[in-house]
Amino acid sequence: MGMTLDQLRIFLAAADHMNFTRAAEALYMTQSSVSAAIHNLEDRYDMKLFNRIGRHIEITEAGRLLQVEAQKILGQVTLTERGLGELSALRRGELHLGASRTVGNYWLPPKISRFKQQYPGIQIYCTLGNTKEISAGIANRKFDLGFVEGEIEPTICKVLELETVGSDHLIIVVGKHHPWYKSAMISASELLTTTWIMREQGSGTRSMFERALGRWGIACDQLKIALEMSSGEMVKSVVENGESATAISKLMVKKELRLKTLYEVPIYRLARPVKISRCFFKIRHRQCFQTRSSHAFSENFVDQPKPSDVSSQR
Repeated sequence: MGMTLDQLRIFLAAADHMNFTRAAEALYMTQSSVSAAIHNLEDRYDMKLFNRIGRHIEITEAGRLLQVEAQKILGQVTLTERGLGELSALRRGELHLGASRTVGNYWLPPKISRFKQQYPGIQIYCTLGNTKEISAGIANRKFDLGFVEGEIEPTICKVLELETVGSDHLIIVVGKHHPWYKSAMISASELLTTTWIMREQGSGTRSMFERALGRWGIACDQLKIALEMSSGEMVKSVVENGESATAISKLMVKKELRLKTLYEVPIYRLARPVKISRCFFKIRHRQCFQTRSSHAFSENFVDQPKPSDVSSQR
């Protein structure tokens, strides 16, 4: 008999923990059962998956190869099991979503809420991260669907399907203590004269702003960056109470603009106003089995009705 799914699960636990005892505890098994399963795999294929060094283990080259393939196999098994479990008119099942923070906090929640009203038996798990993290999660089959607003790395983009499902604007805002507050016009070149609070590298907001600066003849490293932060909410709070500027999604600051705690700075270049527009993308793995719940979520709550909205990132 060839390798079994149970052996693969035991092997992955050992590879994750790099310790047979901790792997056994995680699987509620005895340490001897874990050791036996690994030994049987090594015996059958006549190669070492781990090197034993005293009480420690190190994964071998063959082990690393098996780790990658085992993750793919067990991921596909999990999706297939979920797909079979959803065949009863979506009365039960799971939906795993990944979203970049702006999309996940401001654009996606009402869609999830409507989906839950129609399919209360589907459990939804939504993970937030930056665009780089979410696209990597889709490529690694961690999520059924991803929703991002930033540029995706070309190496990952090859295994993904992208579809435009929404849009947004980045705006430049300042708080009441900033000299630009209530300014009628700021030229693009004046962006170099203030300090900036920026999102972290890898975020969709950061990459979109950097591309806009490039179109205006400004390199990001020319800006006076005071802070980099991984949360738009933190950026917003610092700018509200300080003397720096930031580029941020207009979705995030609707309330602050209405309350006048933040001010949208009009930016002009060559005597014309400039805007920073961006798309929201739905992403999924090209080869991954699509569960009924993810298909229903896409078709009924996310996708735009016109086929012309489907786009690929260039």
